[in-house]
Order: sequence, then structure tokens, then C-alpha cells
Amino acid sequence: MKKISAHVLWFKQVRKTDIPIVGGKGANLGEMTHAGIPVPNGFIVTAAAYYDFLKGTSLRQKILTELSGLDVNDSKELQAASKRIKTAILAADMPDELAVKIKEFYHDLCGEHDKPVAVRSSATAEDLPDASFAGQQETYLNVCGYKDVVKSVQKCWASLFEARAIFYRTTNGFSHFKVGIAVPVQLMVQSDISGIMFTVNPLTNELSEVSIEAAYGLGQPVVSGELTPDQFIVDKKTLKIKEKQIAKQTWQLTKAGNVPISRAYQTKQKMSDLFVKRLAEIGIKIEEHYGRPMDIEWGMENKKLYIVQARPVTTLKAKEMKEVTKIDEKLVGKYILEGLGASPGVASGPVKMVHNYKEIDKVKEGDVLVAVMTNPDYVPAMKRASAIVTDEGGRTCHAAIVSRELGVPAVVGSVNATKLLKDGEIITVDGNEGKVYEGNITITEEVKDTTGIDASRIKTATKLYVNLAEPELAEDMAKNNVDGVGLLRAEFMIAQIGVHPRKFIKDGKSHEFVKKLADGMEKFAKAFDKRPVVYRFTDFRSNEYANLKGGAEYERPEPNPMIGYRGTGRYLDDPEVFKLEIEAIKIVRNKKGLKNLHVMFPFVRTVEQLREVKKLMSSYGLRRGGLFKVWMMVEIPSNVILLDEFIKEGIDGVSIGSNDLTMLILGVDRDNEKVAPIYSEMDPAVLASFEKIVTTCKKHRVTCSMCGQAPSVYPELVDKLVHWGITSVSVSPDVIDKTRLIVYEAEKKLLKNRHVKK
Repeated sequence: MKKISAHVLWFKQVRKTDIPIVGGKGANLGEMTHAGIPVPNGFIVTAAAYYDFLKGTSLRQKILTELSGLDVNDSKELQAASKRIKTAILAADMPDELAVKIKEFYHDLCGEHDKPVAVRSSATAEDLPDASFAGQQETYLNVCGYKDVVKSVQKCWASLFEARAIFYRTTNGFSHFKVGIAVPVQLMVQSDISGIMFTVNPLTNELSEVSIEAAYGLGQPVVSGELTPDQFIVDKKTLKIKEKQIAKQTWQLTKAGNVPISRAYQTKQKMSDLFVKRLAEIGIKIEEHYGRPMDIEWGMENKKLYIVQARPVTTLKAKEMKEVTKIDEKLVGKYILEGLGASPGVASGPVKMVHNYKEIDKVKEGDVLVAVMTNPDYVPAMKRASAIVTDEGGRTCHAAIVSRELGVPAVVGSVNATKLLKDGEIITVDGNEGKVYEGNITITEEVKDTTGIDASRIKTATKLYVNLAEPELAEDMAKNNVDGVGLLRAEFMIAQIGVHPRKFIKDGKSHEFVKKLADGMEKFAKAFDKRPVVYRFTDFRSNEYANLKGGAEYERPEPNPMIGYRGTGRYLDDPEVFKLEIEAIKIVRNKKGLKNLHVMFPFVRTVEQLREVKKLMSSYGLRRGGLFKVWMMVEIPSNVILLDEFIKEGIDGVSIGSNDLTMLILGVDRDNEKVAPIYSEMDPAVLASFEKIVTTCKKHRVTCSMCGQAPSVYPELVDKLVHWGITSVSVSPDVIDKTRLIVYEAEKKLLKNRHVKK
């Protein structure tokens, strides 16, 4: 029988060109066997066997029926369809001829006595140079006896229609029937030590280094991240171990399950330097054979090394040069000013002092805009500036937010920038560290672009939204790889209008305010088309309202505006102003037909406030429904404690305001330098609150997002959020690609963890 139509093949019969027949994993196992790499022996049930199995049943029609019109973003519907398809595949009869063939190959593999094997899935579009299906299907370890092997093969076929696999293929444009599945069956290595090897340093993408991770026992806990392994960095030319980090290991996974490790061995180096170098040599041989960096899983049993899997590293681009600007450490002297790093990056240029919006024309391309504080009138100048420095403000002030939207380095809250700096003076602004230096001390380097994945094309199950404020930036921001606007700040549009809404009412010009606000909303809704735009009702504090024209007449000084007269309570106290926002929303949704505009209530202190404000909104002709969603910010401890009750009042989901919530849980003003070091979204009390919010929303089947800065700052937090079941995160435009990659990696890790546990 020809290879292309064979149902079972030995590893030695397969080469790397046979992906359509045996999938990526199977092809690599065959290729390495042929190249003399120490691979445990085995055979492969081919994709042809799977396709013939489908033909001999009515399964193809069943699959088509289930997937036709399926909305993969509807998790409940997706899971249900997946379960029905898998049940149908497992219920179908395995062809007798194939079952006999598997039995014969298994017995030839084992010899006189049955031996445990690993039964792995190998999709025919898996482990390709530019796409990886890794983790999408299942693996079954320590399978013993031909009947269980046959059963495990059928389970692998069914796993081609796991919910995650259906989602992955749909969102990446792969046909469900053009992606087949083969099943390698390989003798188990009962590893004393095992791990992962990259023939490139995965942290620095340095091609001259091999990275090896090693731990006691089987390798699954290392792959899934459950264990911290020893790590070795080996120079490819000299085989010298350049770096070594030894981790404490208290347990290991064996055939018997999780087994404790005696104290005498917990802190020892897992494998000797000699074996580290031998393993690196094998890795280099595999890389040379394939002609590209490889991701390799290995094991060592009775002091013999085995390679159990290898795939091309898909997180590297070809050598592509990119410029990066950073501070030349040799030229760093005493910095002039220090404030809050509000927008990342480093830039230099001449100072242009701007005292009011009438002076913005002074700022030319490449200048550093210096002001007491910016406002919406400054935006044209901010677009031209190479960097921005302000006396006032925190990380959520106008200058900070707009700088991040524009991708311009910024330092805010420096106190004395307008007094100490002079027009024309050359300075360097470090938006990462919040420091301003004298002179141009930047250097531009050419570095390899090692981002690995084109973030502009990634799709993730967890939605990625963007936080926006300036209407004139909407069209450009909509070109990014984002799923919508998770937080549209009303305050900046109102600040741009510049007049207190109460003054409009007093002057009989309410319609002017409504029109201007509606015009701003329309720009966002139109730019993002069918993607959702979530408008957060005004959350100005009294001191911010007071800065508007006529504001002093209606606002009273407060000792602590942050926990004062703001948010939803204000709408109930002053419904006439709230009605102006409602009328603007109705114009955009009803007259303009932009139904992608939805709303969110901020700073809702009590369940009663939520109930009453929804009634008020309904009385003005805006009601929650299938095409009009209503969210609530969760940014007060009371929201966390009584979240079940808030949800029962009738909302479509929540968005975690991580900035305010963290401050209020810890009792800390993050913009006050004396106490700011205590502020941390990773504080155990804050993390416990985040977990309660996400899991409570999941329990009630409502959406849960986070719109603070935390997801883009702490990759480890994103891991937790994804694990808990968050449905989206919303970030500032400057970190869209960075956060998309973080979410992508977190989802990959979650899939691997689930895969191992199963």
C-alpha cells in the first residue's frame, strides 16, 4: 500500500515532508528517527485512517450541521456543539480492519509484554513553520494494552473538535475538514529527569545560545508551568554553560502520580553539567538538520537521553532590523526633574513652553511640549511633540492618557517643569522612569525585532478593547487589532466643550451641549463600525467640573473629591444634567443608527443607586435590551462584596476599574509620592478581589472586563485573569500589541494546563 493511503506507518517510514499524512508531530518524530536522533520508537495511525473513518459513517454531515452558523464567540453554544460532535465520534464504531492493524503494530512495538505508550494527537496543520496548533488536541500517557490504545486513538480523533480547537480553526481561517488528524503511538519514557530545550534563548532570542530547562520526573509539569525547573544557558560554539539557575523542587510527576522529593535532593542540580552539554549537542544537531531554531521536549531515563517531541520555534521572525531609542548610560548625569512616568518611551528635543492653548502653534515637529497641564485644545500640539512634560497630574490625567493614545513619551506631576526649564533648552524625557535629563543623551540602536508574533493579526478568545478619550483620534485607533472600545471616557469630550452643563441649562442652550456631545460619540461609534463602543457616563469629580466655564457657580470645594460628589450618585441628585447625556446617546443610536454604542455606570456606591439610575434612564427613553447593553464599573469595595446583588439588579456585565479599586482597597493615593510605593494591583487583597469579581461574573454568566492599566503592566496578572475566566481587557492604545501578545501567551498556557490535567 502506498504511504499516502496507508492507515498505519512506523516512525522510520515517515519524513518531515509527510505532514499531510501524519501531521506535524508525526512528521517530526519520523524525521528525527531517520536522522539518528534518540527518539523512542513508535508508529502513527495516519490522517487517511481518520478520513476513511469519517467516510464510513454519517459523522461528516453531523459535524457540518453542528458547525453551520455557529457563533464561536458564544462560549455556551460552542461548548455544547463540541460536546455533541465528540460524543458522536466516540459512539461510532472503529473499523475492525483498523483495530486489528493497530493491535498488530502495538504488539510488534512492545515485544513479549505489553508496555505503556504515549498516544498523541498530531493535526495535519500542526507545527507548521508559520502556524502552530500545539495544545489544541489531546495526549494520553501510560496507555497499556491494545484495547486501550485503540480507544485512545478514537479519543484523539474526537479531540479535533474540542471547543478550543473549533475556535482556533474558525478564527484563523482553517477549514474543519482540511485539517485532519493523525495519532502517533510512542513508547513511554519514564523519565528520571525531563524538560524543554530551545535552540535559541527564548528570553533574548539570542541565536547563539541553547536554553535547557530540567526537573525531576515526567515533563508535563514543566510544560504546563506547574514546576519551576533548573535553567541552563549553553553557548552553541563552545558548549560552555554561560548561566545556571537551580530551583527548589519538592515534588515530581511519575507513573504513580505526584510524588514528594526527599529534602536531600530538593535543592540539588537536577542533571550534571556533562549531561547538560550532551543534551545541548543533540539540540544543535536537530537545529542543523532542520535549518532553523527548534522547541524540543526531552527526557532522561537510566542516564540515557531521549527526544520525545520537536517543533520549529514559531515565535521568531526572520532577521529584521528595527530602530529603538534609549538613554546612553555613559552620558547620564544628574537629572533635572522627576515626576511620574505616564507614557513609556525616551525622546529628546528643544523645550517649547506652552502656557495656554493660544500658544500651541509654537510646538513644531520634534519639540518637547512643557506645560502646567494639557487639555483637549492642546492635542494638535501633542501630536507634533516628541515628548511631553507637565507640572501637574497623575497617571490618569489628560496629558497622561492622551500621550499614551499618541504613543508619545510623557512625564507628569513634575511640579516645577515650567519654572526650571527654559524655551529652546534641549532635554531628554524618559517616560518609563519619570525622569527628565539635561541635553540629548539618547542613542538609537538597530536591534533584531524579536517580538516573535505579528500582534496585529492575532485573534484571542479573550477580547481586547481599547480605552479612548479624544474623538479626533478615533479613526486612527480603529485601525488597530482591537475588538472595540471598552472605555470611552465622557470627561474629555465634555472638557473639550469647555462649559459646565448646568450653565447650558441655565442659558437655555441644552441642545448645544447635547449636539456637541453626540458629535463626539458619533465619531467613535462610526469609526469602530460594528465593534462595540462602551460609553462611560461622566465621572468628573467636583474639582474637575469646577474648572469648566461657569463651574465655580455650581461646584463646592471638597476635602477629598475622589470619594466625594461623583459618579452615579450625582446623576440621581442632578437628573437634568444626566438627561443631556441620555439625549446625546439617543441621537447616535436612534437617529444616526449606530447601534454599537452602549453605556456603563461609574462609581455606583450601592445596589439601590444602580436600581434607581436604571429607572431614571428608562424614564428618559433609554432601556437595556438585546441590542443595548448596560455595564457597571466595579471600583469600590462595596461592589466586590455585594457583586451578586448588583448583578441581580440587571446588568450585562462589569468592568473592573483596577486603578480606583486598588487605591480604595489599600487606602492609597497612587499619585502621592509619599504613599505610592504601597500601591500595587498585585497585592494579595487586591488579587483576591479581582478573583472574586471574575469568578462571580462567570457564575452569573455576565461579561467581565478590566479597563485599568494593570493587564498591560503585569503579564502574571493576565495569566490569573484568563485562568479565572475574564472575558476581556481594555487598555490604552500604546500597549495594544503588547497586551494582545500577553493575552495570547496566557491563553496558550491555560490550554496547556487543561491539556495536562486531562
